[in-house]
Amino acid sequence: MKKLLTAMLAAPALVFSMLLAAQDMEDTITVTSSIFDHHGMVPEENSAYGANTSIDLSWSDLPAGTQSLALICDDPKVVEIGMMETPFVHWVVYNIPANASGLPGGLAADAEPMVDGLAGMINGNNGLGRSGYFGPRPPANGQLHQYDFRIYALDEDLDLAAGLNKDQLMEAIDGHVIGTGMLMGHYERKE
Repeated sequence: MKKLLTAMLAAPALVFSMLLAAQDMEDTITVTSSIFDHHGMVPEENSAYGANTSIDLSWSDLPAGTQSLALICDDPKVVEIGMMETPFVHWVVYNIPANASGLPGGLAADAEPMVDGLAGMINGNNGLGRSGYFGPRPPANGQLHQYDFRIYALDEDLDLAAGLNKDQLMEAIDGHVIGTGMLMGHYERKE
């Protein structure tokens, strides 16, 4: 029992150290969207105050040996301003085929959406515990929030099961990340 408790207490630290290792990797993958530039504003349409439509993403410059891709979008600003202890997770996607050059906008929130060229791709669980994209929805507190759409290139097709959240995905891809890239967007609720 003591070993189990020790392992459970160590798990958040392990996930945190894996996140730091992946974040310390220099971004070499170029990530873009047709609806906003890096450091640009996420449109209202793509916020949870609007239609909550997932953004389109494109990427290039994948490292040699990429076998699959994963995506995590979260808001680290909530930690900085003391709203939460960890970044709020807005989107988790994995089992993205290595030959995919992006994700279409308006992707269904189904755990296993059917999209040409993205067979096997899975929408993991966001911070609400639901599959799919959950757009920006910060309180109207005068704070500009940050949304990091980070792509992970993996050296193996891990064929992960549906239902993973960010921490579970990060644990599963630990040791397999060979490249990263990020598109950062911002959103502020003014009313």
